[in-house]
Parts: sequence; C-alpha cells; structure tokens
Amino acid sequence: MKENLLIVWSSGDKEVANKFPLLYSSVVLQREYWKKCHLMLWGPSILLAKKNKKIQKQLKKILETGVSMSACTVCVDDYKANKKLEKLNIQINHTGELLTEALKDEAWAVMTI
Repeated sequence: MKENLLIVWSSGDKEVANKFPLLYSSVVLQREYWKKCHLMLWGPSILLAKKNKKIQKQLKKILETGVSMSACTVCVDDYKANKKLEKLNIQINHTGELLTEALKDEAWAVMTI
C-alpha cells in the first residue's frame, strides 16, 4: 500500500509552483493524506527557488510541517544556487537515487510536476 509521496518538482513556472506542488505539499502531512512526503527540486524549479523570495518563504513553511526536501546537486551547481538552498535547509544530493528507490518501492507514490 502506498503511504508515502515523492513530489518531483521540475517546472520553473511560478504559477504552477504556487498552485500545485507548494500548495499541496504544505498540507499533506497535517491532513494525514500521507505518512511521509518528500519534495524534490529538480531543474528549473531550483532557479525559481533561488530567485523568488515568496517561494523561499513557502519552502521554509513546508519544511516546518515535516515534509523533507532535496535538490539535484548537478542542477544546483548549474544554477549556482548552493548557498541559497543550504540557507533554506534543503538537502543537496544526487536526487536520482531517491527517485529510483521510490519508483521501485511499493510504499511510495511518485508524481512529477
């Protein structure tokens, strides 16, 4: 049974970010939709998180709810976003490992945006 959710957020579109991955991930644990939730930043979403202060505030609030977060180390380097994401307490790592594990594990649902 799927109990955990991995959201792979790769869109750099601000409206998409606000209306789905950030909105949904901010409530999933407190509403008990899922036992665990992980928001993964990949590609252009990292650039959006680096540049947009409103998005940064939302990410901090989401982390406070217990949602874990990580960002693709290659993309973070490409966008020169290391300092900003570290300041936000977002793990920077090889996100492909977690994605692969979640895709193979029946306890995880994976959605990509």
